[in-house]
Amino acid sequence: MNPLSAQDMLSQAWFALIGLMLALYVVTDGFDLGVGILTLFRSAASDREPMIQSIGHVWDANETWLVALAGALFGAFPRAYATLLSELYIPVMAMLAGLIMRGAAIEFRHAATTSKTVWERVFGVGSLLAATSQGVILGKVITGLLPGALSLGFVVTSAIGVVSGYALLGATWLVKKTVGRVQTRARHDAIIAVIITILAAVLLSIGTLVASPVADGRWSQPGVFHLLVTLSVIAALAFCSILYSLRAKHDYQPFVASIVMFLASFAGLALSVFPDIVPGRLSIAETASSGPTLVFMMIGIGFAFPIMVGYNLYQYYSFRGKVVPIEH
Repeated sequence: MNPLSAQDMLSQAWFALIGLMLALYVVTDGFDLGVGILTLFRSAASDREPMIQSIGHVWDANETWLVALAGALFGAFPRAYATLLSELYIPVMAMLAGLIMRGAAIEFRHAATTSKTVWERVFGVGSLLAATSQGVILGKVITGLLPGALSLGFVVTSAIGVVSGYALLGATWLVKKTVGRVQTRARHDAIIAVIITILAAVLLSIGTLVASPVADGRWSQPGVFHLLVTLSVIAALAFCSILYSLRAKHDYQPFVASIVMFLASFAGLALSVFPDIVPGRLSIAETASSGPTLVFMMIGIGFAFPIMVGYNLYQYYSFRGKVVPIEH
């Protein structure tokens, strides 16, 4: 095996950093997107109120990871950034539209006197639109941006899996943060969401063998398949933990187990894609910026990353505990 050059080490380090930022975004913004999706299935304003309150202090900070991710991809892998945005223009614009709807709705809702329900529905629709768009983007990237019926089926399954996965994170977050009827309903929603998520994951794994360049390339390399099996076992154990803790009426374990399942699945995805950014089409090496650019960006992220992590941890610590209904 040839030793890695400095350029290769820098580009792979940035691939890992972008993967870490994406994982942080999916976990943090995933649960508040999930809460927004679940509000669409609540008819009573008294149920939606504590749901939105539970994410009111974190939703906007969670989205900063998406901004950092886009900036890092643009600077570290400009060719991949250009290709992905041109090929995925519609789902990316739909995602941004959904995020804008969420931001506007949750702010206007506070000022509304007679139309609060309308803004709550806009918030839910925006959350669903953003989650669906992210699922479409994921599916198209894994299939190497290839057209065809098989790729379309894979993309639809991916969108369903992402929406149900976010709903799972949102439901287990509500189990952790709420009480009473809202918490009881969230436990029921979490069971449905985790079953749909696992079924979608199984179908996507099978579909990858048929519709993605990953199966013929990365999965067939020595040692990779065994690591994927290990990560699959971890995800399966997390799935069992979610079901057990929900039935045992634990408050915190379902959310923690959901995060573990997401991270194991995400690690498997990153391992499958590496050393490409778009499987079978764009590799890390051929799309990376020059060495000086990557070093300059590394210095910048070295200052910004601890601040972002510290701020997120501080706000979660400051607003820990249950959301108490306003009548109490």
